[in-house]
Amino acid sequence: MGLLLNIFTWWNGPTYGTRFMTWRRGAEVGRDDQGNIYYASKPGLKGPQQRWVIYNGAPEATRVPPEWHMWLHKTVDTTPDEAPLKPRVWEKPWHPNLTGTGRAHVPSGSLNVGGQRARATGDYEAWSPE
Repeated sequence: MGLLLNIFTWWNGPTYGTRFMTWRRGAEVGRDDQGNIYYASKPGLKGPQQRWVIYNGAPEATRVPPEWHMWLHKTVDTTPDEAPLKPRVWEKPWHPNLTGTGRAHVPSGSLNVGGQRARATGDYEAWSPE
């Protein structure tokens, strides 16, 4: 079953087509701290330069750090390895999107934590159908 998953499903890692295209046309340009590998099309190939990422683990787009996202979308020409971004004092460290995982934020009153919330106070009046 592993062979068929690699041939037909992109959500279980790179398919054999992606691996072949990367081997044939890609040149590794860098890696991020999560182990994702970034590629660009080899110099001298016809057509516009292509850029892509092979994820280390689940192929989740939010696992691409902002500086690599800028490079992938051709906002900047240099990779973060060549010209790292200077962090601003107000920036928080990057972390992946946790939505849909066990570590996702669950506010009080959510059905995931029992569905109880504090009673409304003040000028709130609940609507009820007549």
